Amino acid sequence: MLSPINISMESLNLTTLAPMLIPVVGALLILVMDLFKDSLHKSLYVAVSMLFLIMDFGSLLNAAGVFETNGTMLGAFNVMLIDGLAILGQFIIVGASLLFIPLAMTHKRFHEFLYPEFFALFLFMIAGFQFMVASDNLILVFIGLETSSLALYTLIAMHNRERSFEAAVKYFTMGALAAGFFTFGAMVFYALTGSVEIHKIAAVLAASGYADIGYVLVGTAFILGALGFKLSLVPFHTWAPDVYEGSSAAMAGYMSIVPKIAGFVVAMRFFEFLIHSHVVWLNVILYIFVIMTMTISNMWALVQTDVKRMLAYSSISHAGFVMAAVMIGTTQANSALFLYWILFAFTNLGSFSMLWMSRQKNLPQHQSSDHSYDKFAGMIQTAPVAAVIMGLFMLSLAGVPPFALFWGKLYMISSAVTSGYTILALIMALNSAIAGYYYLKLIVYMFMKEPVTVNGGKVYVSNATLALKTIIGIAAMGTIFAFVAINPLLEFISAFVYNSGY
Repeated sequence: MLSPINISMESLNLTTLAPMLIPVVGALLILVMDLFKDSLHKSLYVAVSMLFLIMDFGSLLNAAGVFETNGTMLGAFNVMLIDGLAILGQFIIVGASLLFIPLAMTHKRFHEFLYPEFFALFLFMIAGFQFMVASDNLILVFIGLETSSLALYTLIAMHNRERSFEAAVKYFTMGALAAGFFTFGAMVFYALTGSVEIHKIAAVLAASGYADIGYVLVGTAFILGALGFKLSLVPFHTWAPDVYEGSSAAMAGYMSIVPKIAGFVVAMRFFEFLIHSHVVWLNVILYIFVIMTMTISNMWALVQTDVKRMLAYSSISHAGFVMAAVMIGTTQANSALFLYWILFAFTNLGSFSMLWMSRQKNLPQHQSSDHSYDKFAGMIQTAPVAAVIMGLFMLSLAGVPPFALFWGKLYMISSAVTSGYTILALIMALNSAIAGYYYLKLIVYMFMKEPVTVNGGKVYVSNATLALKTIIGIAAMGTIFAFVAINPLLEFISAFVYNSGY
């Protein structure tokens, strides 16, 4: 007769689950509130969401303190992994969400923010992303991936425009394909090593001397394809511009930041051991992906006539820029990744929020899209403050000093040079120069062209609420004064990355 297995609560270390459970509890609370009392004002849902996100952020601060004292923590039958990467990734996820959710306090021009389901799905999505970054178990990563993706599909469709439904279907189709790729890749590695935990997979493959290198190549190709879809790397990027265009501008900005940092953390965990094992073909493949993503998306951005699509291709290019850090695989490069993405979060979310401010539910006959360049012509005359702020965000995205992303690009390029990737550093600098053209193009329209008038009225419209102005102001302050915090921020990031062994 088998003896019973005793599992102590201390060994489960359920505190590792706290940051993920807080948004789940918040989502369930919102659904229960609506069940007992429907038609509550949306400001209550916003307040509840903000409260639980703040609690989530507080739990992360506590986890960071414990990590600094005790190091990496395992929990929940060792499937949860709370290390420096998990903590930094969750800080960005929750921090960007705290900037996004107040945008719901807008006019009743778009109805999705009126529904409690929107806020519940949003919190479920955040929990899914947090599970992705806080584990090296491929099954839990997949569960987090699908939890977040299914919620995000619905949030996009709730925008309730013709293009929103199209965007949601495209994202769902591509996401389903990516999920299939991920599961097949995980299956290959499980067949090879008998484990779905990345550190055990690395140990078994290293012990065997990578004898089954052909199968490793197949499994890696499928995982790379899955992450390529999520990170919108070329050629897996085709869904991104259409989905961004069909989503609300605020949601598009959010999608360009949060899902990708979760994907980058998973990519760092998975590819690092292969890169450090000197698997040459993987380095070559990632090199090609990085250069293609940076360069080709920049070329497409040059010919766009819609500002939102231009920013969509711009976001793809930035993802390629940051993917270089995963390929380089040093502590400096990985620290540069998190620094870059924190600075990018302020700038890009601010840029898309400016588009949200000028949104229109019904397009005039002369407009082919909601955010054409002509709409921003002469903006310095019609909305001077908005023009200056938008110009600031464009200069930052272009990497003009002393604005935020200049420091991110500088540190990323220096990490490439330090690791011996001189040609890659030159290509990165060249792509930054090319990108400057289409960012400056918008500035030229805003500052050097005359406003377009239709029936005696200006094309540019502004729908700025107090909440929207506050978020844009925070993003602008972060973009302008980032240089003050670069050194302490780098020290904070580097300590977490180094103590995680990356």
